[in-house]
Amino acid sequence: MRQNFIEVQQQDFNLEAEYRALCLDNQQDGAVVFFVGLVRDFNQGAEVKSLFLEHYSGMTEKCLESIVVQARDKWQLGRVRVLHRVGQLELGEQIVFVGVSSPHRKNAFEACEFIMDYLKTQAPFWKKELSPEGETWLEAKQSDHNEADKWGA
Repeated sequence: MRQNFIEVQQQDFNLEAEYRALCLDNQQDGAVVFFVGLVRDFNQGAEVKSLFLEHYSGMTEKCLESIVVQARDKWQLGRVRVLHRVGQLELGEQIVFVGVSSPHRKNAFEACEFIMDYLKTQAPFWKKELSPEGETWLEAKQSDHNEADKWGA
């Protein structure tokens, strides 16, 4: 059963519920892979106190949908779930969930990684870090672009 779920939200998500949504009544897929991104206390060697994320409503969801379509074009996938939080996030809080199901594990692993790589470089999210030195707006790192580039055009 091919199924997409994409959500940009302020509220936290329930990891168990997201996993269940990938598996429930899904006997076609033998693999489920997911990634959860968390707010950490450092970035590029500097201390981080919290994050603030903004997005362009409507445009962000369309971009995420496009990324999922690209993943489906490359791999045999069943269900795909992408949730991304916006607003003020504290250390240890969940930021993003990307989950995929597939008949085969290699497809699931690669598609999940692809979606995250493209999300980091193409989705219109703006991230501001709060540190002891003040606030800094961040751009995608070159290493993020290098990871996305490995998938080709």
